[in-house]
Amino acid sequence: MTHSPTDPADAFAELGRIKLGETSLDDVLQRVAELAKRVLPVPVEVSVTLVRGGTGHTAAFTDELALDMDERQYAQGSGPCLDAATTGAILAVPDLAAEDRWPDWAERGRKAGVGSSVSIGMPIQEAVVGGLNVYARTPHAFDDDTVAVLETFAAYAAVALANAQLYESTANLARQMRDAMASRAVIEQAKGIIMAERRCTSNEAFNILAKVSQDSNRKLRDVAQALVDRAAGTSGR
Repeated sequence: MTHSPTDPADAFAELGRIKLGETSLDDVLQRVAELAKRVLPVPVEVSVTLVRGGTGHTAAFTDELALDMDERQYAQGSGPCLDAATTGAILAVPDLAAEDRWPDWAERGRKAGVGSSVSIGMPIQEAVVGGLNVYARTPHAFDDDTVAVLETFAAYAAVALANAQLYESTANLARQMRDAMASRAVIEQAKGIIMAERRCTSNEAFNILAKVSQDSNRKLRDVAQALVDRAAGTSGR
């Protein structure tokens, strides 16, 4: 089966038009997979593997065949897509019929009609790593030029993933700062209540809160919030 491939330059231009800040990571990775499939002159199926904490999952795929080939590796804990993702290397399987590194996986793929594959690690050094996986129906489907094109797709997917991680970490930091500010505010309120009731200093009020927190095995913020709530209830009656 033959088809008219998309010119790689056109595909890269289409990738460049994706606004990473306005598109979800899953949608970006799915677009990467679909475009990578379209640029190759031979029929292929494409997937994107992400690995977090040693566990892999397929974030995007163009056909159930690619998903099945990935998931077989996850179940066995090894295979080209996992190894490429965790090492950042390019792992080619020129002919599944002659593959001896992952024989069970290769045999399953051969029976499913896969002749060759290539997995390209994404150059990311964070909590999540990944790889672009391409499965062809014919053996020896990937020459050096093809791999070079696929490397560009993998690099773009890596940028999208890095941006998503940066956004997530920035959002988490902002949330932590808001929580910290809220905790500080309620602690200061509780200190003011104690200072008014006990006629003590700010440091003495804080030490009282800290002792109650330690004795009751509760967080300092929770102790302070309970005191503020009690005072608010008393003043409201």
